[in-house]
Amino acid sequence: MVDRCVFCKIARGDEDKTRLLYEDETMVAFKDMKPASDHHYLVIPKEHIRDTKALRKKHIQLVEKMVSIGKQLLKDQEGSQEDIRLGFHWPPFTLVKHLHLHVISPTNSLNFLSRQIFKPNTWWFVTVKFFSIIHIVTNTIGREV
Repeated sequence: MVDRCVFCKIARGDEDKTRLLYEDETMVAFKDMKPASDHHYLVIPKEHIRDTKALRKKHIQLVEKMVSIGKQLLKDQEGSQEDIRLGFHWPPFTLVKHLHLHVISPTNSLNFLSRQIFKPNTWWFVTVKFFSIIHIVTNTIGREV
């Protein structure tokens, strides 16, 4: 799977069409191929993690780092810091099976279809805050059973 994953290829630098806007030893970030707004970026870990359902408690710092990188990238690219949406598509509504954080700004310029696709806390898209609550609850329930 990792060999065929387009985001793994991007993270390894094997995808010439994608210009990285950020890179460190564990993460990369780049502009979304079909941006929903003026500033629409994806932050991905270099490690292949299938999706949000594959995340565990040990990944909390990874998600926090993704958010931090996304916010800094918006600042560096002169995107709005107030009108932002940070979130993940919820499986099975993921086109690329590699964890990726959507960083979108300004949200007030989303067209009708994009407003539906990136609608917060729906069956198909969850904000980082909502995602964190889901994991707290499911981890608590898992310990009590």
